[in-house]
Amino acid sequence: MSKSISKRNLPSGRLFPERQLSEEEIERRHAEFLELSRRCHIVLDKVKPQLMEEYYDWYIVIEPDSEDYVIGEKMGVVSAKMNEKHPNKKCLILRINETGACGRV
Repeated sequence: MSKSISKRNLPSGRLFPERQLSEEEIERRHAEFLELSRRCHIVLDKVKPQLMEEYYDWYIVIEPDSEDYVIGEKMGVVSAKMNEKHPNKKCLILRINETGACGRV
């Protein structure tokens, strides 16, 4: 004799609806990210000509307030180093290449 397995009906929708962001908060965070990206790309454009030849396609993490940066071959390593140097600061991870993009399309 086999047991019958009952299926539970799970509610659809968000897991935590009380934690949903408002449209204004989403827009504010997006604008904040765009400003961080713009400032970090300014620093990248300054240092890229010096680094392109020797460190092509390496990762660079930039802290835009101090214009400090860390470079390395592995994303996790450079991220950890920058977090040690500037804890609780927002930084951006880019690649030392023509576009600064980290991924592939």
